[in-house]
Amino acid sequence: MRRRVVILGSTGSIGTQALDVIKRNPSWFEVVGLSAGTNRTMLDEQAAEFEVEHTALGADEAEQLVRDVEADVVLNGITGSVGLGPTLAALRAGRTLALANKESLIVGGDLVKSLAAPGQIVPVDSEHSAIAQALRSGTAREVRRLVLTASGGPFRGRSRGQLAGVTPAEALAHPTWDMGPVVTTNSATLVNKGLEVIEAHLLFDVGYEHIDVVVHPQSVVHSMVEFIDGSTIAQASPPDMRLPISLGLFWPNRVSAVGVPIDWTTPHSWTFEPLDTAAFPAVDLAKQVGRAGSTYPAVFNAANEQAVAAFHAGAIGFLGIVDTIQRVVEAHEQDGPLTRESLAAAEVWARAAADALIAG
Repeated sequence: MRRRVVILGSTGSIGTQALDVIKRNPSWFEVVGLSAGTNRTMLDEQAAEFEVEHTALGADEAEQLVRDVEADVVLNGITGSVGLGPTLAALRAGRTLALANKESLIVGGDLVKSLAAPGQIVPVDSEHSAIAQALRSGTAREVRRLVLTASGGPFRGRSRGQLAGVTPAEALAHPTWDMGPVVTTNSATLVNKGLEVIEAHLLFDVGYEHIDVVVHPQSVVHSMVEFIDGSTIAQASPPDMRLPISLGLFWPNRVSAVGVPIDWTTPHSWTFEPLDTAAFPAVDLAKQVGRAGSTYPAVFNAANEQAVAAFHAGAIGFLGIVDTIQRVVEAHEQDGPLTRESLAAAEVWARAAADALIAG
């Protein structure tokens, strides 16, 4: 059955690759809605190419688009917590949510989970797509541990002291993936991996004590599931986001000829290393934030966005990013039930608190 797809964030990295998957498979997909952040020109060009009548600009219009357009799948490729509204709208409308906007699940937490039917959220992050695929090898009771792989970013192997003087240009030189500036910087600090640990907990209902991160520089094994009998199931493929995107759009089915498989006729060497938590404390901090729940993940994410912007503006050093997040999180006090209003207020507070620390 041909699936009607709405793509949110269509002009970004995830959105453009999704459109490439759809262009290659017109018999399986029909694009019925597109949204972008600010790039109206590119959005109009995409709408013309794919003959899409319904478009939106900005998160508020994207949320309305999801409510108004009949679709089977909503791919949320928006960057940042502004994607929460469209995520909630997609779930309320009963759409399958192909989720690349991890922040909306992490920030929304129980608000998002309370709306989601079993199987309604399909992860698009390569790590969580890998876990979802591996989990089909056993039952929930048979899972012992989730193992998320991390490339280690451009600063793998450096000590904390060696990270003090790195530049924004160096932080954007990711060795494996081609991503936007915020996600690429988050990969350099490993904040992104910390967010993915929270996302894995929320998606798969596995406790934080059973979620590990291992550094795998080749980025071929995208994540693993360890089962109670000692078996570990890994999903491996050359780095190409079109594969998890295609699964998000067509889950649980696979789309043919999306990516290039591993060439088993040539030698390969894959390595795995423990995470240096002293140099990269973001993952441990994220686990603390995830356990605290409520508005703490929203504070973590908002403080990070402010700190990343300050780093690229030259206002703080690289180490100042996670240091700022930690100080803001430690100063936060949750008050009242979790609602969209309390989340918004917590984010406003966190941004102001981070800005004050940065201004120093």
